[in-house]
Amino acid sequence: MEHFFLDLEVDVNGEEVFVVNARVVSSYSGKISRLVGKSEGVALRLKVIFNDFPGGAEGFELITRFCYSKRKVIITPLNIFNLTCAAHFMEMENLSDLTEKSLQEVRYWSWHELLAALKKCQELLPRAGSLALLDKCLDSLIGRVASSCETSPSPSVSSSDGSGIRLSCDTRSTESLKSGAFRATWWFEDLVAFGTDLIQMLVKLMVAKNFDNGIISRFLFYYQKSRFASASADDKAKIIEAVVDMLGSLDLRCVSYRSLFGMLRVGLNTSLSQCTRDKLEGMIGSQLDQATLDDLLVPSPVGTSCLYDVNLVLRFLKSFLGKGVCCVPLSRLRKAGALMDLFLAEVAPDPRLKPSKFLALIIALPDSARDSCDGVYYAVNLYLEVHSGLSEDQKMKVCCGLTYEKLSPQALDHLTRNTNFPPKSAVQAVASQQHKLKSLLQDTSHATLTSPLLEAASGGSKQVVLYAKKFNLTDENEKLKAHLQGMQWRVVELEKVCRKMQVQMTKVMKSRMASHNSAKSVPRLCS
Repeated sequence: MEHFFLDLEVDVNGEEVFVVNARVVSSYSGKISRLVGKSEGVALRLKVIFNDFPGGAEGFELITRFCYSKRKVIITPLNIFNLTCAAHFMEMENLSDLTEKSLQEVRYWSWHELLAALKKCQELLPRAGSLALLDKCLDSLIGRVASSCETSPSPSVSSSDGSGIRLSCDTRSTESLKSGAFRATWWFEDLVAFGTDLIQMLVKLMVAKNFDNGIISRFLFYYQKSRFASASADDKAKIIEAVVDMLGSLDLRCVSYRSLFGMLRVGLNTSLSQCTRDKLEGMIGSQLDQATLDDLLVPSPVGTSCLYDVNLVLRFLKSFLGKGVCCVPLSRLRKAGALMDLFLAEVAPDPRLKPSKFLALIIALPDSARDSCDGVYYAVNLYLEVHSGLSEDQKMKVCCGLTYEKLSPQALDHLTRNTNFPPKSAVQAVASQQHKLKSLLQDTSHATLTSPLLEAASGGSKQVVLYAKKFNLTDENEKLKAHLQGMQWRVVELEKVCRKMQVQMTKVMKSRMASHNSAKSVPRLCS
């Protein structure tokens, strides 16, 4: 049956109702043609409702102008995405062909026209995300940014020489343009207006094109800070989640460690997803040797008793060790060990820090991370002094974190007279010192030892007397001679310390002497 629809009412997303000629529009739109063809009977008016028309009323108006002008339409950077998305939605092949041809003009657009087109595009996401036009625009944008990093950017107009590169430098000073730092970052501010979806597409394409990861990471941190200025709490969480996800695709060696910590501190006050929090902590932990003490002093979450977030630091350490100790260079381990000694001294005076957590911090790193355990001893001494109510067993468990063989003679001497430590710990310290003496005496096999090692733990009082034979060495062996003499001196000194420890051990067993504290800086909790 023949249809005589003259008028077609089109409700576009509830924004506006358009009345158009059905025959005119259906001659260009396959979608309208099918809708009209499916209607039966004779009527003068048909109504169509679109709830997801791309570009809304503005987009549909562009379509009607195209139809009524008999395909005569001016395609500009401001309307090309609207026209392209609407053409796909309305199944208008003629219009699609025109927008496809316009893709060739992208390289001639000015920088500002390119930005305007992309801002319009993000209003049409995700529908516009699958368009070749978007890839063309992003590709052009990245090309211009890359070019500006290699050559000094300068304002220009759209050219017809084929290069088509124009940068948004119209308001920059000549002095700034000459700056290398400016050449690398001048585009940061221009892209802040883009939403996270578009930024993610942009960064993905940059990574695929081997763009400088350091510049990308700097932009992402700049983007996060700039967007935070006017964002709600929920939006802040979404921004951080998107930025962390993008940073994860970069080479972490190019990512600012300080900026990661700054983002973490900001993220603690937002409702970040657990997945994002784990990713961020993992990135920070993997570079823990670059941290400072202030970085680690993060306040505990609300509802927890400790002053500092010890669990967070333990997670950092787990990430730092990664697949195993053997995968971490010794130099990095030593840096992390020195940092942890400082952290232990800061958290030790916290009266609410449990012994199990304190011990976990001590043993989180392997022995190879420390040349000396004097720093650990200092922290344990502070902890036992503040937590004087612990039982002997609890104190011994905390002392299990000490490697006595790595304590200096001064620290061992102090330990044997320290009433904060349990007697068993002092016995272990004496045994450790004996072991040190044995090792040193074995190393001096070129000298004559007339007496065996004294057995301090069993109450022996024998002395170690070392007689140096006369060296019959040539001039070429003077260095060896000096080395051996130095070793002799060390053994004699250690012997003196051991004798002192014997005397003090007897006193410790009978009555605990008052401990004298070594002069060291007081942790913040004690100040």
